[in-house]
Amino acid sequence: MSQLIPFPAPLLPDLGEMGRTELLEFLHSTREQLAWLDEREPPDMDSEVYQTWGDRHEELEDLADEIMDRLEELEEQ
Repeated sequence: MSQLIPFPAPLLPDLGEMGRTELLEFLHSTREQLAWLDEREPPDMDSEVYQTWGDRHEELEDLADEIMDRLEELEEQ
């Protein structure tokens, strides 16, 4: 049986206050977290464990998108 993976609530920085280098580092870290989660995908898609895993995975994907959007904004300035 799969176990719940504990996911602490992340303390997110203000993306609007971050510079390009900080954003790139944060994006890299976010992608590493996604890769780590991908390696631990629960096998039972109907389980509570999978739901928790999927929610966290989606949050990280959304965060990566937000970081990319902010990087694009900085490029336009």
